[in-house]
Amino acid sequence: MPPRRDADFMDVDSDSDVSLPEDVRGKGKGKAKAGRKKDKGKGKAKDTQPYTWEASYTRSWETVQEDEAGSLQSAVEDWLARGRRKRLLNPATPIRRTIIRHLMLLLDLSSAMLDRDMRPTRFDLTLQYAREFVAEWFDQNPLGQIGVVGMRAGVGERVGEMSGNPQEVLGYLKERHKLEPTGDPSLQNAIEMARSSMSHLPTHSSREIVIIYGSLTTCDPGNIHETLETCMKDRIRISVVALAAEMKVCREMCDKTGGHFAVAMNEGHFKDVLFELVPPPAQHASAPRIISNSAGTGTGSTPADLIMMGFPTRLPDASPPSLCVCHSDLRSDGFLCPRCLAKVCDVPTDCDICGLMIVSSPHLARSYHHLFPVKQYEAVMSVEADAALACHACARPFPTAISATVTDGLSPWARYQCPECKQDYCSDCDIFVHDVIHCCPGCGK
Repeated sequence: MPPRRDADFMDVDSDSDVSLPEDVRGKGKGKAKAGRKKDKGKGKAKDTQPYTWEASYTRSWETVQEDEAGSLQSAVEDWLARGRRKRLLNPATPIRRTIIRHLMLLLDLSSAMLDRDMRPTRFDLTLQYAREFVAEWFDQNPLGQIGVVGMRAGVGERVGEMSGNPQEVLGYLKERHKLEPTGDPSLQNAIEMARSSMSHLPTHSSREIVIIYGSLTTCDPGNIHETLETCMKDRIRISVVALAAEMKVCREMCDKTGGHFAVAMNEGHFKDVLFELVPPPAQHASAPRIISNSAGTGTGSTPADLIMMGFPTRLPDASPPSLCVCHSDLRSDGFLCPRCLAKVCDVPTDCDICGLMIVSSPHLARSYHHLFPVKQYEAVMSVEADAALACHACARPFPTAISATVTDGLSPWARYQCPECKQDYCSDCDIFVHDVIHCCPGCGK
């Protein structure tokens, strides 16, 4: 059947030239192109509304403002202070925490860690942050112990035994040639190995597993949900820091065990979410049980257990060399167990002869500050005439100019006051007091 040539059914915007003469085809094409160009121009002029994702996107470069001298230094300092103060705005109410911690660090050593979306690679950045995490973790939790397990080639490899010596744990992570990524990871094998290392631990200590995971798959020999049920019975808390994307099984493990789950968006966010696991987690209230006392039988919570500890005697460097019971090394310095007088290299540790936990008083004091943190300093919004001109801690003069933007609990005068002693401190001292010394220099609390 021949095509219809009726003008009423002819599409002037069509490029088809099946049955049109050559001169008509040329004119039609020209008019159509001209019409389309005109419509295209009108569309561009009218389309001024942003996309949906653009409306919700925060343009950080538009919030940066220059000062009178045209410098961005003040804006950068405000941005850094805002990020540091964000951690200090949490409530300072005392929370029951476990000061004796046992943590297994699970590292993904699969081929997915060779991706370069995080510079230089996921593997190199993970090793760097893991070393910094271990150093900070032992500084804030001197009575804890850390072990390292790797996941590669479908099995779990024990990189380092659980130890309370930070130098020994850092030595495991410095041997890069022994940790080269290869194959696929196995979450179940690694978690089973970590669980077996903590099965003999006492009930008064916490059992935690921190997983740095960069793959989107897992090669498991069995049902990983059965392993998860076993971890819940053993009261093991699992936390995951994912480098690629969220996996349902990882989210489920964290939710059921009371851990923390996060996906790292960039290098800085990766370090932030990892270091959020340094403070001891809050201890969940146990189920009430029936207890008997002198007044009768009633309902109460599980009573606290007493822990026996010993403070050792430190040997001078000039003492005669002797063998230690932990490594069988001949050395002069060391510590003597107060119960059996056995020699150990470092504290805190457990005596290999009598099993007594050997700690020092500074270690015990540094673990105690998590239970009663320093009260948060209040931001000073107005300065009186008799106010101090310099910081009470570092004696650095306070700025006289008022900051342009005041948000997120920041003080326009860069002053923060202790609610107890009413002394003013700068932003750097505020962070140093709450993150490092954990004691107010003005009132000693």
